[in-house]
Amino acid sequence: MAQQALPERGARLGRPMGAAAAQRTVHGVVLLLPEGEPNGTRRPSRLTAAAALPLARRLVRAGREEGLAGHVVHYRRRGWNGAAADPAADAGWAVAEVVRRYGDVPVCLAGHGMGGRAALRAAGHPAVTSVVALAPWLPAPDEVLEPEPVKQLVGRQVLIAHGTNDERSDPELSYRLAERAKKANRDVCRFEVHTDGHGLHQHRSEVQALAVDFLLGSLFHSGFSRPVADALAAPPPLGLRMPLAAGFGANLRR
Repeated sequence: MAQQALPERGARLGRPMGAAAAQRTVHGVVLLLPEGEPNGTRRPSRLTAAAALPLARRLVRAGREEGLAGHVVHYRRRGWNGAAADPAADAGWAVAEVVRRYGDVPVCLAGHGMGGRAALRAAGHPAVTSVVALAPWLPAPDEVLEPEPVKQLVGRQVLIAHGTNDERSDPELSYRLAERAKKANRDVCRFEVHTDGHGLHQHRSEVQALAVDFLLGSLFHSGFSRPVADALAAPPPLGLRMPLAAGFGANLRR
Protein backbone atom coordinates (compact mmCIF):
# COMPACT_ATOMS: atom_id res chain seq x y z
CA MET A 1 0.00 0.00 0.00
CA ALA A 2 1.43 3.39 -1.01
CA GLN A 3 2.34 5.68 1.85
CA GLN A 4 0.00 8.66 2.08
CA ALA A 5 1.66 12.09 2.02
CA LEU A 6 1.45 14.08 5.22
CA PRO A 7 -0.54 17.32 5.02
CA GLU A 8 1.64 20.40 4.66
CA ARG A 9 2.21 22.34 7.82
CA GLY A 10 1.02 25.92 7.58
CA ALA A 11 2.92 29.06 8.45
CA ARG A 12 2.80 30.05 12.10
CA LEU A 13 3.81 32.78 14.50
CA GLY A 14 6.59 32.03 16.95
CA ARG A 15 6.26 32.46 20.67
CA PRO A 16 5.04 35.97 21.61
CA MET A 17 7.60 38.40 22.96
CA GLY A 18 7.30 41.79 24.60
CA ALA A 19 3.88 43.15 25.56
CA ALA A 20 2.02 40.04 24.40
CA ALA A 21 4.21 37.73 26.49
CA ALA A 22 3.70 39.97 29.54
CA GLN A 23 -0.07 39.99 28.92
CA ARG A 24 -0.06 43.76 28.55
CA THR A 25 -2.04 45.78 26.02
CA VAL A 26 -0.40 45.57 22.61
CA HIS A 27 -0.03 48.87 20.76
CA GLY A 28 2.22 47.70 17.93
CA VAL A 29 3.73 44.51 16.52
CA VAL A 30 6.99 43.68 14.79
CA LEU A 31 7.13 40.51 12.70
CA LEU A 32 10.61 39.06 12.10
CA LEU A 33 11.02 37.35 8.73
CA PRO A 34 14.02 35.00 8.68
CA GLU A 35 16.56 34.23 5.99
CA GLY A 36 15.90 31.49 3.44
CA GLU A 37 16.98 30.00 0.14
CA PRO A 38 16.10 30.72 -3.50
CA ASN A 39 14.45 27.33 -3.87
CA GLY A 40 13.30 24.61 -1.53
CA THR A 41 9.99 23.06 -0.51
CA ARG A 42 11.17 21.37 2.67
CA ARG A 43 10.38 22.91 6.03
CA PRO A 44 12.92 25.50 7.18
CA SER A 45 15.53 24.56 9.72
CA ARG A 46 14.84 25.64 13.30
CA LEU A 47 18.20 27.38 13.20
CA THR A 48 16.85 29.79 10.59
CA ALA A 49 14.16 31.10 12.92
CA ALA A 50 16.59 31.09 15.84
CA ALA A 51 18.93 33.41 13.92
CA ALA A 52 16.19 36.07 13.92
CA LEU A 53 15.77 36.02 17.71
CA PRO A 54 18.61 38.42 18.70
CA LEU A 55 17.15 41.27 16.64
CA ALA A 56 13.62 40.39 17.76
CA ARG A 57 14.64 40.59 21.41
CA ARG A 58 16.48 43.87 20.89
CA LEU A 59 13.46 45.43 19.23
CA VAL A 60 10.83 44.32 21.75
CA ARG A 61 13.09 45.33 24.63
CA ALA A 62 13.42 48.81 23.17
CA GLY A 63 9.66 49.06 22.63
CA ARG A 64 8.60 47.63 25.97
CA GLU A 65 7.22 50.90 27.34
CA GLU A 66 5.32 51.55 24.11
CA GLY A 67 3.49 48.23 24.22
CA LEU A 68 5.43 46.52 21.43
CA ALA A 69 4.89 42.81 20.80
CA GLY A 70 7.04 40.65 18.54
CA HIS A 71 6.88 37.31 16.76
CA VAL A 72 9.26 35.41 14.50
CA VAL A 73 7.38 34.05 11.48
CA HIS A 74 7.88 30.35 10.77
CA TYR A 75 7.55 29.69 7.04
CA ARG A 76 5.89 26.71 5.40
CA ARG A 77 8.84 26.19 3.07
CA ARG A 78 12.49 27.20 3.15
CA GLY A 79 12.63 28.62 -0.40
CA TRP A 80 11.29 31.67 -2.22
CA ASN A 81 10.33 29.34 -5.07
CA GLY A 82 9.94 31.67 -8.01
CA ALA A 83 6.51 33.09 -8.73
CA ALA A 84 5.10 31.33 -5.66
CA ALA A 85 6.99 33.80 -3.43
CA ASP A 86 6.20 31.53 -0.49
CA PRO A 87 7.77 33.63 2.31
CA ALA A 88 5.91 36.75 1.13
CA ALA A 89 2.64 34.81 1.19
CA ASP A 90 3.46 33.58 4.70
CA ALA A 91 4.27 37.15 5.78
CA GLY A 92 0.89 38.29 4.49
CA TRP A 93 -0.81 35.52 6.45
CA ALA A 94 1.16 36.53 9.55
CA VAL A 95 -0.01 40.15 9.34
CA ALA A 96 -3.62 38.99 9.03
CA GLU A 97 -3.09 36.74 12.06
CA VAL A 98 -1.71 39.70 14.05
CA VAL A 99 -4.85 41.69 13.25
CA ARG A 100 -6.99 38.74 14.34
CA ARG A 101 -5.14 38.41 17.65
CA TYR A 102 -4.44 42.01 18.58
CA GLY A 103 -6.87 44.12 16.61
CA ASP A 104 -6.13 47.28 14.67
CA VAL A 105 -2.48 47.84 15.61
CA PRO A 106 0.38 49.06 13.39
CA VAL A 107 2.75 46.38 12.13
CA CYS A 108 6.41 46.57 11.14
CA LEU A 109 7.81 43.83 8.91
CA ALA A 110 11.52 43.27 9.58
CA GLY A 111 13.44 40.74 7.54
CA HIS A 112 16.96 39.69 6.63
CA GLY A 113 18.10 38.31 3.29
CA MET A 114 15.18 36.48 1.72
CA GLY A 115 13.12 37.70 4.66
CA GLY A 116 13.99 41.25 3.66
CA ARG A 117 12.53 40.64 0.22
CA ALA A 118 9.44 39.08 1.81
CA ALA A 119 9.03 42.12 4.06
CA LEU A 120 9.17 44.47 1.09
CA ARG A 121 6.81 42.34 -0.99
CA ALA A 122 4.20 41.86 1.76
CA ALA A 123 4.05 45.53 2.76
CA GLY A 124 0.77 46.12 0.93
CA HIS A 125 -1.35 44.78 3.79
CA PRO A 126 -3.32 47.72 5.27
CA ALA A 127 -1.98 47.03 8.78
CA VAL A 128 1.66 47.40 7.72
CA THR A 129 3.08 50.80 8.66
CA SER A 130 6.79 50.22 8.08
CA VAL A 131 9.40 47.86 6.67
CA VAL A 132 12.96 47.10 7.76
CA ALA A 133 14.84 45.13 5.09
CA LEU A 134 18.37 44.08 6.05
CA ALA A 135 20.60 42.87 3.21
CA PRO A 136 17.54 41.94 1.15
CA TRP A 137 18.05 39.16 -1.35
CA LEU A 138 16.80 40.37 -4.74
CA PRO A 139 17.04 38.76 -8.18
CA ALA A 140 19.11 40.31 -10.93
CA PRO A 141 17.00 41.94 -13.66
CA ASP A 142 17.97 39.29 -16.21
CA GLU A 143 16.71 36.52 -13.91
CA VAL A 144 13.06 37.63 -13.78
CA LEU A 145 10.40 38.58 -16.29
CA GLU A 146 9.25 41.67 -14.39
CA PRO A 147 11.05 44.01 -11.99
CA GLU A 148 10.45 43.66 -8.28
CA PRO A 149 7.23 45.54 -7.45
CA VAL A 150 7.33 48.74 -5.38
CA LYS A 151 3.73 50.01 -5.52
CA GLN A 152 2.91 48.16 -2.30
CA LEU A 153 5.42 50.36 -0.48
CA VAL A 154 3.46 53.56 -1.07
CA GLY A 155 2.26 54.96 2.26
CA ARG A 156 4.80 52.92 4.26
CA GLN A 157 8.05 54.05 5.83
CA VAL A 158 10.86 51.91 4.50
CA LEU A 159 14.40 51.31 5.74
CA ILE A 160 16.93 49.25 3.80
CA ALA A 161 20.41 48.52 5.20
CA HIS A 162 23.02 46.63 3.21
CA GLY A 163 26.65 45.68 3.71
CA THR A 164 28.92 46.92 0.93
CA ASN A 165 30.88 43.64 0.93
CA ASP A 166 27.82 41.39 0.69
CA GLU A 167 28.73 38.53 -1.65
CA ARG A 168 25.38 36.74 -1.34
CA SER A 169 22.89 39.58 -1.94
CA ASP A 170 24.16 42.23 -4.34
CA PRO A 171 23.92 45.61 -2.55
CA GLU A 172 23.58 47.40 -5.89
CA LEU A 173 20.28 45.61 -6.47
CA SER A 174 18.84 46.93 -3.22
CA TYR A 175 19.96 50.41 -4.23
CA ARG A 176 18.16 50.13 -7.56
CA LEU A 177 14.98 48.94 -5.85
CA ALA A 178 15.21 51.77 -3.32
CA GLU A 179 15.69 54.24 -6.16
CA ARG A 180 12.51 53.05 -7.88
CA ALA A 181 10.58 52.98 -4.60
CA LYS A 182 11.69 56.51 -3.72
CA LYS A 183 10.06 57.83 -6.90
CA ALA A 184 6.68 56.55 -5.70
CA ASN A 185 7.19 57.09 -1.98
CA ARG A 186 9.43 59.72 -0.40
CA ASP A 187 9.51 57.82 2.93
CA VAL A 188 12.27 55.46 1.80
CA CYS A 189 15.85 55.48 3.03
CA ARG A 190 18.80 53.15 2.64
CA PHE A 191 21.99 52.86 4.69
CA GLU A 192 25.26 51.32 3.55
CA VAL A 193 27.24 49.36 6.12
CA HIS A 194 30.78 49.74 4.85
CA THR A 195 33.02 46.64 4.73
CA ASP A 196 30.30 44.42 6.20
CA GLY A 197 29.04 41.21 4.62
CA HIS A 198 25.67 39.55 4.23
CA GLY A 199 25.23 38.68 7.88
CA LEU A 200 26.01 42.24 9.02
CA HIS A 201 27.99 40.75 11.92
CA GLN A 202 30.85 43.22 11.91
CA HIS A 203 28.57 46.15 12.76
CA ARG A 204 25.74 44.24 14.39
CA SER A 205 25.31 46.71 17.26
CA GLU A 206 24.97 49.68 14.90
CA VAL A 207 22.58 47.83 12.57
CA GLN A 208 20.36 46.79 15.46
CA ALA A 209 20.40 50.34 16.86
CA LEU A 210 19.38 51.64 13.42
CA ALA A 211 16.50 49.15 13.28
CA VAL A 212 15.37 50.15 16.78
CA ASP A 213 15.44 53.85 15.93
CA PHE A 214 13.46 53.32 12.75
CA LEU A 215 10.91 50.98 14.32
CA LEU A 216 10.13 53.27 17.27
CA GLY A 217 9.86 56.29 15.02
CA SER A 218 7.63 54.61 12.44
CA LEU A 219 5.32 52.61 14.74
CA PHE A 220 4.98 54.99 17.66
CA HIS A 221 5.72 58.40 16.10
CA SER A 222 8.48 59.07 18.62
CA GLY A 223 10.61 60.85 16.02
CA PHE A 224 13.69 59.63 14.21
CA SER A 225 17.33 60.26 15.04
CA ARG A 226 19.02 62.94 12.96
CA PRO A 227 20.78 60.49 10.59
CA VAL A 228 17.52 58.65 9.81
CA ALA A 229 15.54 61.88 9.41
CA ASP A 230 18.24 63.23 7.09
CA ALA A 231 18.25 60.03 5.01
CA LEU A 232 14.47 60.13 4.60
CA ALA A 233 14.56 63.79 3.58
CA ALA A 234 17.53 63.64 1.22
CA PRO A 235 16.96 63.06 -2.50
CA PRO A 236 18.65 60.17 -4.30
CA PRO A 237 21.38 59.18 -4.26
CA LEU A 238 22.28 60.79 -0.91
CA GLY A 239 19.40 59.36 1.10
CA LEU A 240 19.86 55.93 -0.44
CA ARG A 241 23.62 55.65 0.07
CA MET A 242 23.75 57.00 3.60
CA PRO A 243 26.78 55.55 5.42
CA LEU A 244 25.98 53.92 8.75
CA ALA A 245 28.42 55.57 11.13
CA ALA A 246 30.57 53.49 13.45
CA GLY A 247 29.13 53.70 16.94
CA PHE A 248 25.64 54.56 15.70
CA GLY A 249 23.20 54.28 18.59
CA ALA A 250 25.69 55.09 21.34
CA ASN A 251 24.64 58.73 21.68
CA LEU A 252 21.48 59.20 19.65
CA ARG A 253 19.66 62.48 19.93
CA ARG A 254 16.01 62.13 18.93
